[in-house]
Amino acid sequence: MSSVWTLFGTVDWNTLLTKRNGCYEPGPYDVRGPEPRVTALARAAEALATTGTYDHPVLDRAGWWKRDIRFYRPPARNSTACRLVGSPRQLLVTGATGTLGRAFSRLCDCRGLDHSLVSRKEMDIADRESVAAALACHKPWAVINTAGYVRVADAEREPEACFRENAVGAEVLASACADLGIPLVTFSSDLVFDGRRGSPYSESDAVNPTCVYGASKAEAERRVLAAHNGALVVRASAFFGPWDRYNFVWDVLNTLASGSVVEAGVDLVSPTYVPDLVHEVLNLLVDGATGLWHLTNPGELSWRDFAARVARLGGFDETLVTEADDRPALNTALTSERGVLLPPLESAIDRFFRDSELDWATAPMKLAAE
Repeated sequence: MSSVWTLFGTVDWNTLLTKRNGCYEPGPYDVRGPEPRVTALARAAEALATTGTYDHPVLDRAGWWKRDIRFYRPPARNSTACRLVGSPRQLLVTGATGTLGRAFSRLCDCRGLDHSLVSRKEMDIADRESVAAALACHKPWAVINTAGYVRVADAEREPEACFRENAVGAEVLASACADLGIPLVTFSSDLVFDGRRGSPYSESDAVNPTCVYGASKAEAERRVLAAHNGALVVRASAFFGPWDRYNFVWDVLNTLASGSVVEAGVDLVSPTYVPDLVHEVLNLLVDGATGLWHLTNPGELSWRDFAARVARLGGFDETLVTEADDRPALNTALTSERGVLLPPLESAIDRFFRDSELDWATAPMKLAAE
């Protein structure tokens, strides 16, 4: 098998060694953790060597070198030109209106992964009959759950709604997927921790949420992992990304563009760049990873320092960023004992400005008007 020559992965081969970006791509083994982790390539090599055949749902579509992205004039979205089978197996992604759901759909398209993106109207994850009907209709090979209650402050006034969407819904979906033997990915939060430890948390640290939202996510983790031994639960923190404006970075830049001062807190977090997160979750899913994982761009900083860095890179005066309070800072930053898989935070912030394709320093009037 030609890929076995990269047994432990490669560095910067995505640019044919023309740039020193430190970009690691796993081979049959991923060596970013404390010990090598078996990937889908290792399973493929073993199967081909012993039986001569290997099957995986992602093989229903042609490789990137034969897909639409290589065409000068790409075929229509519904083209079957790059399908290797008549009806490719598909992923089912929940949360059609949310940041993560839309990001997964976007990058599944880029990676040639057939999928259906469903809204709550199409599948209410807390309703067993709705879940069963959707799974029977779509017949997915795996489910990625990005649905849930995300309004942290409002959760204090609406605990029942928060727990229904985040804990009950996740459990219902996990039980249904377990019964059908379908892998499940679902998401948790750094807010399962109280932030008083003073250093980043790893997967084995005990949870101790101090808010309703965090409690709902901690309960969801417990229920999902108990219901489905093939589930992948991902904790992340402080999403930001280039494809929608419902995140902290866009809010900071829009506020500065309008001529206003930004007030940001002193709590420490691990910001997570959505494209990096989605790509790595898809990698883990394809590899068959399970259990609890922390996925954030390595690097911790306060909301205030995060805002100041964004302001500087956006071409604004970072002195317009001030601290919102002077209370002792909490630290809910995340690290991982299973392997740090995402690129450094500095790289992620730089790529945000490249990927958003907007010159923030010259667009204040447009952004203020929006």
